[in-house]
Amino acid sequence: MFYFMPLSQNQPSLLDAPRAGVNAPEFSVSELSNLVKKTVEETFGLVRVRGEISDCKLHSSGHMYLTLKEGTAVLASVCWRGQVGRLGITPAVGMEVVCTGRLTTFAGQSKYQLVIDSMALAGVGALLKMLEERKKKLAAEGLFDASRKRDLPYLPRVIGVITSPTGAVIRDILHRLAERFPRPVLVWPVAVQGEGAAEQITAAINGFNALPLTGGVSRPDVLIIARGGGSVEDLMPFNEENVVRAVAESKIPVISAVGHETDTTLVDFASDLRAPTPTAAAEKAVPVRENLLYQVEDDGARLFQAVMRLMQDLRERLHLTQRALGDPARAIEPLAQRLDEKTERLVLAWRGFYDRRSGRVSEAGGRLRHPRDVVRLAAQRLANAEQKMGFAWRELFSRKVHRLENLSGVLRHLSPRAVLGRGYALVQDVKGNVIVSAQQTKTGDRLRIEFGDGKTGVVVE
Repeated sequence: MFYFMPLSQNQPSLLDAPRAGVNAPEFSVSELSNLVKKTVEETFGLVRVRGEISDCKLHSSGHMYLTLKEGTAVLASVCWRGQVGRLGITPAVGMEVVCTGRLTTFAGQSKYQLVIDSMALAGVGALLKMLEERKKKLAAEGLFDASRKRDLPYLPRVIGVITSPTGAVIRDILHRLAERFPRPVLVWPVAVQGEGAAEQITAAINGFNALPLTGGVSRPDVLIIARGGGSVEDLMPFNEENVVRAVAESKIPVISAVGHETDTTLVDFASDLRAPTPTAAAEKAVPVRENLLYQVEDDGARLFQAVMRLMQDLRERLHLTQRALGDPARAIEPLAQRLDEKTERLVLAWRGFYDRRSGRVSEAGGRLRHPRDVVRLAAQRLANAEQKMGFAWRELFSRKVHRLENLSGVLRHLSPRAVLGRGYALVQDVKGNVIVSAQQTKTGDRLRIEFGDGKTGVVVE
């Protein structure tokens, strides 16, 4: 076990006393580690280190662990979770960067490392290389495809502007809109450079898209993302992936107006329309009101002239048609005469048809009998039929009765019970089956014997 005892400045340490045969003082491992840590941190409390990232890992805790190299030399580095989101760039292997931070030691592994507070790309060339690689990556995903571009509304109801609330950009845009065609403008103030600018711009784009279509604050019909000119580093927020993806995924058409005409950012490729300057973006957002009024007046005059020419043409065609047709009364006179002839012929034909039908009805009426005669004859026939049916029924009934009496006598004569009065008996089992032989019985069977004057039960012995 290694241990050490803290001593006051005036109290001599036992470790400082030289041992026999040894002139150098003796330190514990902890003491030596603390002395080294103190020396390193005091000497290199603020350093800027330039190197190439050879390893980069983002831990689940949110901390980022890097390795910077130059030639054969390497430097372990760490960026704590709270600083990772404020770096402004996304570290990647092979990227040459300049890191600002402090050196400290890690006693657990007897090593030193750089604690990174900020990071920047080393030189404009490296920055442009990173932007070119990011552009290829996003283009491969289809974020810059022309098929994604949408047409701007001809006359938007509301215009959303994402820019810095101070500076000449917002004043130029509002001034140009007021000159061309005044429209309601919603301004979402954001930082256009520096730490946190990309997150603010992304939040503004998503915030405008989240607004309802109708209501107190309705969703804009077009967005303008604008800022003035600057260096490549100043325009970096408009090259960040989160901003580019937010522009590409926006439901509202976006006009990008970042920097001067010669400046180009990745947002320009993802937007629906790129304007060289913020003033030009305002000009592309709305038409010129005076020109529109002039166009409406001109179209109205042309429409009136076209209608007048049409009416004149129709009037001339009507006049020519009238001349070709002649007087309508003369064309109607022969038709009216033909109608009179047809009417007269129709009346005569109807009268003849009526007379023929009336004669046929009179002739048929002469051949018909009076209903009283028909009823009297039918009643006489019904009485005769009733008399015949009564006679036939009595005769049939008499024959049926006589036959029934004969059959009843034969039945009584043939009935087995007719001989029971002469001393015979009818033997049956309990189920009513007639017993005609002694072999049908066995000892113990119950039988019923029917005599002429009644029945009795017996048991076979």
